[in-house]
Amino acid sequence: MNGKLCVGLVFGGRSGEHEVSVVSAGSVAGALDRSRYEVIPMGIDRSGRWADAGTAAAVLAAASATPNEVPEFSGATRLDPRLQDGSLDVVLPILHGPFGEDGTIQGLCEVLDLPYAGCGVAASAVTMDKVLSKRLFREAGLPTPRFETLTAAEWGRERIRCEARGLALRLPLFVKPARLGSSVGISKVNDAEEFAGAVELALGYDDLVIVEEGIPGREIEVAVLDGEPPLASLPGEVVPGHEFYDYADKYLDDACRLLAPAPLDPGQVAEVQRLALAGFAALGCEGMARVDFLLDRRDGRFLLNELNSIPGFTSISMFPRLLGLSGVGFGEVLDRLIECALARHARRQRLAAAALRPLEVRARPGAG
Repeated sequence: MNGKLCVGLVFGGRSGEHEVSVVSAGSVAGALDRSRYEVIPMGIDRSGRWADAGTAAAVLAAASATPNEVPEFSGATRLDPRLQDGSLDVVLPILHGPFGEDGTIQGLCEVLDLPYAGCGVAASAVTMDKVLSKRLFREAGLPTPRFETLTAAEWGRERIRCEARGLALRLPLFVKPARLGSSVGISKVNDAEEFAGAVELALGYDDLVIVEEGIPGREIEVAVLDGEPPLASLPGEVVPGHEFYDYADKYLDDACRLLAPAPLDPGQVAEVQRLALAGFAALGCEGMARVDFLLDRRDGRFLLNELNSIPGFTSISMFPRLLGLSGVGFGEVLDRLIECALARHARRQRLAAAALRPLEVRARPGAG
């Protein structure tokens, strides 16, 4: 279209982070270079249905104009026809949480043979799953807080044993849904009597729960942007306004402080950047990620907490802010994500074509 790349900007979705996604997409729409891209708004409502073109465009325009007032909308179809009619050059998914950040929208794009920005199917699923992520961190020799897991079935069958395993990590603890973001469903447990309620809350969002030891430390974040080589940004620091950095602290109360860059010495900066790139590689990430750390006040070690494969792009989000401080503006970040998406798609098409070539079969001597 007029020599521009048609970018399908997908937002909304079925997760509890629907509003954050809409606000993030509004910011992205404002930062995309309209001389290079034709932005195609593609909205998914809370039930998972796709909005028609006019509704999606209106929602995105409203989110861009008034980011503090997230508009509600309803979809009309199970799949946006523009995904299949050849009108898109690349998909830019700005979906947070399940049914978007977890490999599902990425798998849809793979099936439809559409280039898409960000991590692939496997890495998206792994980064969304705190349990799998931590197991891979340990396998790669990367430091991460101690943890235990429990399922809804285990909790129903052997609650006392589950409590004993969790409390053995020593208080305080954090109890989290294993596959959710934006601190939804997370509790800090300071007393053993609070443990069961925290688990019940987490199980309301996921049937897999992770229990982590509480680390007395600072919350440090690093943005990673793919390239040759990948770039690790200057680190930032989150200073929670609540007891911990929960959903309200992130998006509702404006109580937290975001320090960018974080007050760290040069050696600490180099170490956390090294670990961020190592974590990015360990989970097989591509495109982008925000890597979250805890800086243990007891021994000065950085502990990898989690990676977010589609980090927030709101006005207060650390990911674009840290990259901006590292010399990569918001528009350039999006340019690089789109370039990486197109390059990966072209590479995979070449590999697929090679795999489909008939194999040369030679008869073994004496065969037949």
